[in-house]
Amino acid sequence: MMGRVAGKAALITGAAGGLGQAMAWMLAREGAKVALTDVNLDGVTELAGAINAEIAGSAFAYAHDVTREDQWAEVVARAAADMGSLSILVNNAGVGGPLAFVETDTVENWQRQFEINLRSAMLGCKYAMPHLRDAAPASIINISSIAGLASAPGMGAYSATKAGVWMYTKTLALEAAKADWNVRCNSVHPVFIKTPILDPFVAMAAGDEAKAHERLSRGIPLKRIGEPDDVAYCVLYLASDESKFVTGSEFRIDGGMTAQ
Repeated sequence: MMGRVAGKAALITGAAGGLGQAMAWMLAREGAKVALTDVNLDGVTELAGAINAEIAGSAFAYAHDVTREDQWAEVVARAAADMGSLSILVNNAGVGGPLAFVETDTVENWQRQFEINLRSAMLGCKYAMPHLRDAAPASIINISSIAGLASAPGMGAYSATKAGVWMYTKTLALEAAKADWNVRCNSVHPVFIKTPILDPFVAMAAGDEAKAHERLSRGIPLKRIGEPDDVAYCVLYLASDESKFVTGSEFRIDGGMTAQ
């Protein structure tokens, strides 16, 4: 049985763990080749080895600081050459930060989140687009956050950068559509997902993971936090030709939180 993304080739940033790891397994098991990038080279190398042990020749690993333009140019070129093409880009790398209110926030906090969350998405799209056009139909999937749609006190930098990802995605979708490139661009907006990004909340609950998750899920109608595959399945749909008429849209993986 052919996979849903058979014959496609994907580059996934921030792939050493969490959501990126789930996406890598999902796309590889559905037939795509996957280029896995991260500042944690050991992590993506280990993941690529595990994927290749199950699906030989399908995964490649690269050291990649997404804030560096020179590395984007190099990694995209290498990945496209190693896989034979590039038809899917998943801008997944991102960071949060401490709660920081207006009078105590710092330029350094904003700069770090801007560089990793927003500027890296622009650089990825810039350097991947020529390869995506050549391999069309192609798909760009930018991982934003529910915080880019609905904020909270102390989350100024994170919400602003994730909202920027959301709007940049729409702009790029229109550019590609008007140019007839057959490259779609959509954003994905998860709420709390069971990944290491929740570790600070667990620490605030004195290491009690169940208590931390219960607190985080109180505002979610489905009364639970998400699993990495909840996001990976959305990415799979957007990466596949099943979504060939979907561009410039945002997908809320939030258990109904923003429907309230």
